This record gives sequence, structure tokens and C-alpha cells, in this order.
Amino acid sequence: MTARMGTARLGPAERAAALNQMAAEELDVVVIGGGVVGAGVALDAATRGLSVGLLEARDFASGTSSRSSKLIHGGLRYLEQLNFDLVREALQERALLLQRIAPHLVRPVPFLMPLTHVGWERPYIGAGLVMYDMLGFSFGFTRGVPGHRHLSRKRALRIAPSLRRTAFTGAVQYWDAQVDDARYVVTMLRTAATYGANIASRAQVVGFLREGERVTGVRVRDLEAGRDLDVRARQVVNATGVWTDDIQAMVGGRGQIHVRASKGVHLVVPRDRIHSLTGIILRTEKSVLFVIPWGRHWIIGTTDTEWELDRAHPAASRSDIDYVLDHVNAVLSVPLTREDVEGVYAGLRPLLSGESEETSKLSREHVVAHPVPGLVMVAGGKYTTYRVMAKDAVDAVAHGLDQRVPPSCTDRVPLSGAEGYQALWNSRQRLAQSSGLHVARIEHLLQRYGSMIDEILALIERDPLLGKPLTGADDYLRAEVVYAASHEGARHVNDVLTRRTRISIETFHRGLDVVEEVAELLAGPLGWDNEQVKSEVKYYTKRVEAERLSQEQDTDQEADAIRLGAPEIVPVAGPDPKPV
Repeated sequence: MTARMGTARLGPAERAAALNQMAAEELDVVVIGGGVVGAGVALDAATRGLSVGLLEARDFASGTSSRSSKLIHGGLRYLEQLNFDLVREALQERALLLQRIAPHLVRPVPFLMPLTHVGWERPYIGAGLVMYDMLGFSFGFTRGVPGHRHLSRKRALRIAPSLRRTAFTGAVQYWDAQVDDARYVVTMLRTAATYGANIASRAQVVGFLREGERVTGVRVRDLEAGRDLDVRARQVVNATGVWTDDIQAMVGGRGQIHVRASKGVHLVVPRDRIHSLTGIILRTEKSVLFVIPWGRHWIIGTTDTEWELDRAHPAASRSDIDYVLDHVNAVLSVPLTREDVEGVYAGLRPLLSGESEETSKLSREHVVAHPVPGLVMVAGGKYTTYRVMAKDAVDAVAHGLDQRVPPSCTDRVPLSGAEGYQALWNSRQRLAQSSGLHVARIEHLLQRYGSMIDEILALIERDPLLGKPLTGADDYLRAEVVYAASHEGARHVNDVLTRRTRISIETFHRGLDVVEEVAELLAGPLGWDNEQVKSEVKYYTKRVEAERLSQEQDTDQEADAIRLGAPEIVPVAGPDPKPV
């Protein structure tokens, strides 16, 4: 097979070229933040014909956008809050993602909702799900998932034998969708680069360029090369999620958006610990708890507590883990223990501040503001509606530009890897025969790279050893590690083990058994010497040790202090003391 035309790479050479290009010319728009919203803004702007730069201080999707529940959904609890517009919008986006934009990355997933009350609960929940299904229809699209169905307790136990018989009276099953959140962001950034966007990670905005009141660009610190550069732009978009207020402070504190962080903790356990053919959703005193199928694992979460400590590495405490275990064990016939937990991750939701003191009641709707000339802020929202947020942000950019800008077209732009995916999926047996890989490996690669699978297979053809699985994490091939660095912008071992793959949460060893092999594979495409390889292994080992110890602490403060004991492999610079 030959490489598909037009799929941009985010390798080391492309990063250097992007930074040089951003420093050399005035752009129409520069985006701060490489999470799902920032990536969405870059893609939206690039596909409208604007010149675009995107800057991320750490790795792409290293914040909230790699630590979500990994669901594309309308949000049943927002329906209960009578927020019909938010649910309708999210379900329309779900249909778009499933059927047009990213069918290789977004797929349907079933959930069973156990009922605990006799009489009123089934018609109440059933009526809500009828509306959920109806709102899922959008112009030109079906829902993309089956409708809900009612089950007796006996039928529910057939598809979810691990449920404790006395914990529920019956059930309703409905469908939503799921995604590997970090992989989706990287794919979107590669798509944006294909349309001309300049993309760079480990490039931190430390100040703004000003002409009087107007923002005219940003001062950037290249954390890998240790140099500063100025990037000039006619409009700047702040899409930094829980760091929104920090960026606002750089511009003089004239903020119109205030974001509070809510911590959500998830546990990962092996698939054999819960015998079920479906995901499960449970109501809690504050929100809901999901048990989500995830390959050979289950993801269980989440919590919802206010967080005011370190935002780069939010820590999960013993109390968080016990909370999740207690709630899921309330319905399981064989309880889970801490020994069953393979991985733990904590993420921060960027919630718009409001009257409520409880983060679980703060708004998930988004807002776009233009606080000073040349600067657009976008915050709030949820992963599922990133495209709408991006469209609204670029509409605000267009308003600030002295030119006609075409309307958004991202509802009709498939992500890289989507085109031809279904045909390749149908031909997976032939692909297996021609590549020499087992068909299960081909399916794994197709569901991660779509029609870009040819680039992975080309690596294996050149070096057959790359077709072997990683020792100690055999879900992944060695080629995927090399590809992460050469094509997907991975700069460090942590980027690969935590985001390009999920080895850090999918193995009991949390990646320690493969860290040396991964570092050695990355050395080639990233040009590392032996000292850098050793440094990467040492850093990752310390990170895992700190995370494990933090998860033994009782309070957020204790957990946070220990997690911060592991240094960054690339220190993130502090902001300039004065606006530039």
C-alpha cells in the first residue's frame, strides 16, 4: 500500500518548521491550547482559509482532553435538568462524529441503567429516554445508535451477570458513543495541519504582544530548544480550559470568563473483573457513575469535587478511589478491591463559575468573549460539543478581521483516517493476509488510525521487527511507538505511554515493564543519545512512583504534594513578570 495523499505529519522536523513559519509571518489567528477545543479552533480556522498557528505548553491533550470519561454523549443528567438545547446539540454532534467526521475513532457503546424503585421509576426513566432518542435525530442523520429498550431483572442479568440480584428490580438499556479522547485530538491536529495550520507542542505562551490596547500576537518559549520567539497574529484565541484565568491575567486581568476546576477520578480494571456484555450507568447522590467497556478493561468513574491545587497533574487520593469502589460495589455481586485496580487517572473539568457552590451544578455550556481587541476567549462546554465551541470562537475571530471569512464547514470535513475507513474495515482479512499481521491486529490498527493504517504498515514493511508487540504491553505494536514520534507529535516517553497509547492505565505495572523498550524505540525518530534515553526512563519511573504513593493519601492536599515530587521532563516556564 502507498501513503495516502494529504495526511500531514507532526514529527520533529515539522514542529521546527511550524515554529519557524510562525515566527516569520503574521498569521490570521494563533490558538493557545492544544486540547480538544484548541484543536477544533485550529481546524475550523484552517478550513475557512485562514492562516493558523497553534501552541501547546505541554503535550497535545495533556490536560482535560486525555482524562475524560471518553464518552461522546448528550448527557442524560442535563435532560433531567430540562436543558433540552444542550442535550439536542450534543446528540446532533454525536451523530456527526459517528457517521461522517470520525467513524474510525467514535463508536457506539451500550449502557444498562438498573432500576431500584417499583412503580414510578420505569415510566419516569423511560419517558426521558424516549426524549433522548428523539433528540438524537438531526437533519440529514439518523441517531447512529440503536434506541433504548426495557428489560426485566431476569433479562438484565443475562447480559450483566455481575449485577447483584437484590440491588435492582429491572433495567433500561440505551446507547451512546465513546472515543479515545487523546487520540481524537491528535488526529484533529494532523487534519488541521493538512489544511495548512502550523502546530507545535512544548511551546509555551509567556506573554502577549501589544500595540496600545490591541493584542497583536504572543511571546513564545520553545521549551525543547530553550529559545524565545514572537508570533504575530491579527487575532489570538485563548482555548486553555482550566488555565483560562491565567491567560486572562497575562492580558491585564480584564477577564470576562471565570473558570472553576472540578476533579473527576476514573479507575481502570480488567474486563474479567466484571462479567457484563454492556456498560452500566448508576445514579449517585451527586451525579452518575459509569462502568464503561474499554477494550480488555473497564473504565469506572467519575467523581465531581472542587479542585484548587496543581492543574497540570491533578492527583487522585485514597478517598477518591474508595468513593468510586464503594458506589460500583453497591450493585456488584462480587465486589472490586483496590488490588483489582490497574490504573487511576484524574482530570479537571473547566466549569463556568456561577452562583452555585457545588461544582456538579455549574454550567457545562460554553461562552465566547472578546475582552480586548485582538483576543478571543472560549471556555466551558463539554468534549462532545467541541466543534460548536470552535465554530463560535472562529466566528468571533472573523468578526475581528477586516475581511470576509467563509462560514464554518467542519460539519462536512472528515478527520484524517476517516475517508475509506469502512472499505478497509470490510477488507481487513485481505489486509491481514497481505501484511502478515493477524486480523485482530489489523482491527486494532484500523480503530486507532483508520485509513492511515497504510503508514503503520509501511513502517513494518521497512522493519519487520516493528510488527512485533511490545513486551509487557502486547495490545500495542512496536511500530505504534515509532509512529507516535514520527507522525503524531510525541516528544517524550510519557506522551507515548499516557496518551498515544494507554499503557500507563491499562497495565498493573503502569508502563514500567515497557518504559526502556519504548525509550529505545523513540531514540531513532527523536534523535536521542543514551543519556537522554536514561533520563526519559528515570523521569517516567519517578512519575509512576509518585502517582502510586499519592493514591495512598487520604486528602487532596497530601496527594497533590506527593504527585508534585516527580519533576517535569521538560520544565514549564513561568510567565514573564510584565506583559510584553
